Order: sequence, then structure tokens, then C-alpha cells
Amino acid sequence: MVQPRKIVCQKLSTNFRECTAIVPFQVPALKPGEALGIVLDVVTKLKKGDAVASTSYGAFAEHLVSKERFLVKVPAAVPEVLPIIVCGLTASMALEYVGHMTHVETVLITAAAGATGQFAVQLAKLAGNHVIGTCSSPDRVEYLRSIGCDRPINYREEKVFDVLKKEYPRGVDLVFESVGGRMFEACVNNIARNGRIIVIGAIAGYQDSSTWKHKPSNATTPLPSKLLAKSASVRGFFFNDYFRESQAHTKKLTALVQRGRLNAGVDPSNVYGLEDIPNAIDYMYERKNIGKIVVDLTKGSPKL
Repeated sequence: MVQPRKIVCQKLSTNFRECTAIVPFQVPALKPGEALGIVLDVVTKLKKGDAVASTSYGAFAEHLVSKERFLVKVPAAVPEVLPIIVCGLTASMALEYVGHMTHVETVLITAAAGATGQFAVQLAKLAGNHVIGTCSSPDRVEYLRSIGCDRPINYREEKVFDVLKKEYPRGVDLVFESVGGRMFEACVNNIARNGRIIVIGAIAGYQDSSTWKHKPSNATTPLPSKLLAKSASVRGFFFNDYFRESQAHTKKLTALVQRGRLNAGVDPSNVYGLEDIPNAIDYMYERKNIGKIVVDLTKGSPKL
């Protein structure tokens, strides 16, 4: 079996061979699980040439081998379809099955201009709700307004906690939360009676794991007590636990996009080839993207 190896410097010397060594190392796992492409070979129900979206791990590759249960047949392998898979499905299924979203409610979406948040905003609005969305820049505020968000909050210019406390004294009925940390605190502290908080992620701490270590700034009132006092609840959503329902929601979202009632936002950045993926990841963590970042592997010259 081929073993990846690397050159390391062991000591200072003018002799290259003396100061270096070639040692084996473990290649880190590539986790991303959203890919869109054409079936090249099959052994079961799908046909060669079918356009499919994959939700299995290993998307950072020119070719992908996947079990059929992780594939969803789509109308065409075009960038606008990719945001629907995982991102659109997460918003649609979490709001329905975990948040039990109805209508005429006040719904708060954090990271609302991101790939998943944009769907949550639009679906909540289509259901007849008042929608609040947090974001990090003026251009994202404008984008949120363009997709129907009633009250965008640029948290770099306004404090989310203060806006919610002043403008929504009754609290918010439903929260779609993906940031974590102090944003999660603001959501808990401004939840309405019988309110529901859906946790789909915690992007604020993904790079340094700080979200998992975060301690509430106000420890005098524990989380259970805050929820108990308002008959409120916090529930998590993990995509894999709802995969059986994904096909029906894919059809629903695709139909909404085709009818022009739902915008599957793709970030306008031009990202091509495997060599551009690190830049795309940095771009996302810098919170510059609006909508889904799609890497086109049909162009570019892979250098990895």
C-alpha cells in the first residue's frame, strides 16, 4: 500500500541530507460531503449519465465513489442545484420536523446570509412569518432584504441582544441557530414563551473548538432554568437522522426554485479546481460569502 511521506528538518546544517529526513504521516480526512456531478459507472438503479448530488464524504475530489443511498437524482448538474442538497434540505427539514414551524410567528435566523440560512429565511417567509436575520456586513443586509427578510441585523454594527430586547419585547417564537457562543446566548435570553430553538451547528467555534468550551457569560441563571421559566426548548438537528425524508423535500425545494419562488443563492466568487479549495475555505471563515460557495472541478489544473 502506498504510504504518504513528508520531508522534515531535524537539525540545522549546511548538508541537506544530514539535516532532513523522510518520514511517513497520516493524511487528514477530507470530510466535505456535498458534490454534484454525472454518473460514470453504476451497479444498481442509477444510469450512466444521470445527474446526481452526493451527500457522502469525500467531495474534494475529481471522482467520487459513493453508495447509492447517499445519492439524490437531480434535474441537471448545474451550480444552482448544489445549495439545495444538505443546505436547503437542512433548513426545510429542521424547520418542519424539529422547529414545527407554523405561520404568523416571529422567526430568527442566525448566519442568515449563509448557504443554509438563506433557505431558512425564505422558507420561513413563504410560510407567512415575520423573519429576523443576523449577518456581518452591509451587502449581506441588502441581500437578506432582497430575499424577504423583514429585519436584517448586522451584528458588527448593532448588538443582537439589544435589538431583540428593544424591538421584540415579547421574544421570538422560533430560532434557527448555527453560530453558537454568545449568539446562542442572545437567542436563549430572547426566546418567547413556548419558544423553540433549533441548533444545526456552531460555526463560530469550528476552527478552534471554542464553541464546545464556551461558558455562558451570565452563569447566575443556568440554561435549564431559563428554558423552564418560559416553557421553551432547545433541540438539535443532525442531517443523517432525517435522510429518509430528504427525497420528498428535494422535490419540494426543486419545484420552488423552478417556479421562481425560492432563490438557491450561489456565491458569485469564481473558485476553480482542487488548488483553489483552501482559498474557498478561508473565504468562508472570513464570512465573506453570500450563499453557497461552489468549487468548479471541471476547470482549473489540479496541482495536488
